[in-house]
Amino acid sequence: MILVTGAGGFIGGHLVADLVAQGEDVRSVDIKPISDWYQVSSESDNRRLDLKDLESARSAINGVNQVYNLAADMGGMGFIENNKADCMLSVLINTNLLMASREENIDSFFFSSTACVYAAGKQKNPTVEPLKESDAYPAEPEDGYGWEKLFSERMCRHFREDFHVPTKIARYHNVYGPLGTYDGGREKAPSAICRKVALAVKNGSGEIEIWGDGEQTRSFTYISDCVKGTKMLQGGNYFDPINLGSSELVSINQLVSIVEDIAGVKLDRKYNLSAPQGVRGRNSDNTLIKSVFEWEPNTSLIDGMQETYKWVYDQV
Repeated sequence: MILVTGAGGFIGGHLVADLVAQGEDVRSVDIKPISDWYQVSSESDNRRLDLKDLESARSAINGVNQVYNLAADMGGMGFIENNKADCMLSVLINTNLLMASREENIDSFFFSSTACVYAAGKQKNPTVEPLKESDAYPAEPEDGYGWEKLFSERMCRHFREDFHVPTKIARYHNVYGPLGTYDGGREKAPSAICRKVALAVKNGSGEIEIWGDGEQTRSFTYISDCVKGTKMLQGGNYFDPINLGSSELVSINQLVSIVEDIAGVKLDRKYNLSAPQGVRGRNSDNTLIKSVFEWEPNTSLIDGMQETYKWVYDQV
């Protein structure tokens, strides 16, 4: 049996759907009421558990042989910059799951880390050099969320070295797509921009608010690539942290232009320079994943945003 934690969330929901479609026996766990999950599979063993409690973690892992740990209290930049302590508390989830996995002698443990672990000093320019895995040290990660993820990466490493728990680690780079958060404060830039454009189309306002000056850059990874890469890492024999992200760098202004083109509108841009913006530039160096797995995320941003905007527009 395969355990997916954070199964009620965006990535977890897509991963469960994919595993179930392939005939896998899946147990899905999330802290949210099942009625609030983004996707619910009737063919999965769905459970509501708080994994910050050790006994709940043991209950979740009992009888499984693989763990996909995607559970975390997180969101887009607007959330993680204002909820650092809550983000840090996710370390309890990771600690409990690793201890329970050691007791259960599981075959493979996947941990979802983040590009927020990378040193801020290497992300000060919009034309940033793509970040390779070694750029996480010397450590200067995103405060709160990034520190928790970097610490949990080290914990995975030492559980593998000391207790032989076979841990795999992916550093996700800005995963987006349909069937996820698009409002409420936890959404990330692609879904937020889709929502803002859709609302502008609906109400005829003719304008959009952009956080910062719009020149900050990112790479964005479509959900199907994320799921494919996650399963690839779980089934592989590479154990150190590895980037799982698109290398297609784009500014937020360019991202807005892409969504405007999809929607067939041109909006007046209002820049909120006091809003959370994160680092100035971030992109994924995919040299390692191409070397190890002969693959990298390859869904174009235009194709992914078309599907995302279509879904967000329908929700709006």
